[in-house]
Amino acid sequence: MTKFISTDKAPAAIGPYSQGTRKNGFIFSSGQLPIDMETKELVTDPAAATTASLNNVLTIVKAGGGSLESIVKVNVFVKDINDFDAINGAYTAFFGEHKPARSLVQVAALPKDAVIEIEAIAVKD
Repeated sequence: MTKFISTDKAPAAIGPYSQGTRKNGFIFSSGQLPIDMETKELVTDPAAATTASLNNVLTIVKAGGGSLESIVKVNVFVKDINDFDAINGAYTAFFGEHKPARSLVQVAALPKDAVIEIEAIAVKD
């Protein structure tokens, strides 16, 4: 059975989808915009936005029973590929020695004109 993940510690879904799902030990987060959960504001600096999106992803993974170390794949969507170095710096600081597989692609546009959106897959052992 699929469990739909919902937490008030991450941005609410802005469409007809859940923040995340869990099934057969897998946890899937929906794409997370860089919304600072304290201010509810969209973060626009690429490095700070990366950290904000990753924090939101991790909150959903934790709500599904996972942890940082259970994240096995990250998909990153960016508005401007020229922000690659700033994003990588924040990403490295966030994950430390944990290195999940990752894709990073530039897209034409993101909801709310965000600079980044991040989603992840985790495996709950």
